[in-house]
Amino acid sequence: MTDKLTLAAVDRDGAIEEMLDKIDGEAAASRGIFLKKSAVLSGGLIGGGALLGTLAKNADAATATDADIANFALTLEYLEAAFYTEAVQMGALSGDVARFARIVAAHERTHVAALKKMLGAAAVASPSFNFQGTTESQAKFKATAQVLEDTGVMAYAGQAPRIQSTAILKAALAIHTVEARHASWIRHINGAPPAPVGFDKPKTMQQILAAVTGTGFISSGPAMTASGSNPSFTG
Repeated sequence: MTDKLTLAAVDRDGAIEEMLDKIDGEAAASRGIFLKKSAVLSGGLIGGGALLGTLAKNADAATATDADIANFALTLEYLEAAFYTEAVQMGALSGDVARFARIVAAHERTHVAALKKMLGAAAVASPSFNFQGTTESQAKFKATAQVLEDTGVMAYAGQAPRIQSTAILKAALAIHTVEARHASWIRHINGAPPAPVGFDKPKTMQQILAAVTGTGFISSGPAMTASGSNPSFTG
């Protein structure tokens, strides 16, 4: 991998660029995607200090609206719903891992539906995803799911204090607690401490935007539906 990472190389369907436009003051919200790929899968994060600096500067300079935050959450839920649904349909999982994936896939699709209903016409469309084989291997699935769930918990915790709308805050907190249960569940399956610390550390939008450059899960092509129909398997 090269240290000279460009926005075009990561953001092949325009998701991050659109997010930055919206953070800078557009009325609609972002389509940014956030997931730090674990070292197990990637051997480390992709470089790109200049891009990270630009993302961080834009995130720090703006105050996201409630709709921005809700759409930020919706995009993560799109990713999770697609990831778990594809993993179930690929048929590579077994035992407790397969049961975990089936239940969490249903939860994530429900989260997508709830957020889209709440946002109405303001809801962003789902990007398309390429999970690079992580849905086709039980070991890779388990490692990715733990990173995904831990990141999601920290993302919700970071944004909740910024929400002004009571309705959106209630929705975010209701989802956040379920995501925390998912995180504990997959950690237990993986033999990791389900609750490793007494206090979780939230992640800011700046940190989540930085983490997006560590994933290759955003792909070009038609967006996959949140229902998981006709997923683009990524062998």
